[in-house]
Amino acid sequence: MTYITFPNLSPEIFSISLFGITFALRWYALAYIAGLLIGWRLVLRALRAPGLWADGAPLSSEQLDRLLTWIIFGVVLGGRLGFVLFYHPAWYIMHPGDILKVWEGGMSFHGGFLGVVAAALIFCKREKIPLLPMADLLALAAPAGLLLGRIANFINAELWGRQ
Repeated sequence: MTYITFPNLSPEIFSISLFGITFALRWYALAYIAGLLIGWRLVLRALRAPGLWADGAPLSSEQLDRLLTWIIFGVVLGGRLGFVLFYHPAWYIMHPGDILKVWEGGMSFHGGFLGVVAAALIFCKREKIPLLPMADLLALAAPAGLLLGRIANFINAELWGRQ
């Protein structure tokens, strides 16, 4: 059988120890950060393109900045809660303090997706922004984050094929 060996990449880009505490930057965290920033930038460019919006842009750049905060909380909280509820609920019922230990790993795509949807719905209701234009903007932003997240999955050796 012919196959390509999987490169042995460390999930950590680098780590720093300060006062006995080690802080590590992981590829997965970098993928989240870069995906969110790239998505934010794409949406900002779309909002500034007057030809895209018959009735004007659905939200201002200031609202977009606030939305980014909501999206960050939605993806992180939703991703973590999705992992806890979908994959290991019995463990976390017995060890509820471990739910907060995000540095030990454990995020789920579908939980993050549901968290983003919930955050966007709440934001739209609070800011009185129509849902369909917001969905268009989220659909524009999502592919960059999904691509980078998938690459980080491979670096973490989470998506190997079968032999």
